[in-house]
Amino acid sequence: MSLVDDIRACRICAPRFAATATAHAPRPVVWFRPDARLLIAGQAPGARVHASGQPFADRSGDRLRDWTGLQPAEFYDLSRVAVVPMAFCFPGYDARGADLPPPPVCAATWRARVISALPRLRLTLLVGGTALRWHLGTREVTAAVAGWRGLAERGIFPLPHPSWRNTGWLKRNPWFEAELVAELRARVREVMDD
Repeated sequence: MSLVDDIRACRICAPRFAATATAHAPRPVVWFRPDARLLIAGQAPGARVHASGQPFADRSGDRLRDWTGLQPAEFYDLSRVAVVPMAFCFPGYDARGADLPPPPVCAATWRARVISALPRLRLTLLVGGTALRWHLGTREVTAAVAGWRGLAERGIFPLPHPSWRNTGWLKRNPWFEAELVAELRARVREVMDD
């Protein structure tokens, strides 16, 4: 069995998900192949992605595609783009209807194996606080994203989560779209066209 098949068969979190307000079963959304050049390291699939089986098939994905300048056909091109979240399954909602965080056991179980299976990566987008914490060890999203220039030199772009919930953050930090997004689009285009 391949690594992709192993992840798709994973049921480590079945009891945890059954105990959530959504009481759902695991459905790992696996979207990578070894020849990918661009890594999108997200947090975890949302409910719509859980239903569709396609990463970022929601409004957050629309915003992320806008930030990257990628059309859907390019974004979902497995020969060039890997979408590897910190948890492959939708974590569910709590009793108030809020998103639960990605279970750390998923990253602990799969992350190192997946990253080592992607030897051609040239650019990594760290999307959201959970991915920023894992990859950079930081808890402060704004500070991590504000330090993007030093990271971009190493082929890493720290990004806030593209959720509509972060619209206020984007308004308070206009430099993100004015400066970082332009450079991000240029670097993504370079990697995709090479």
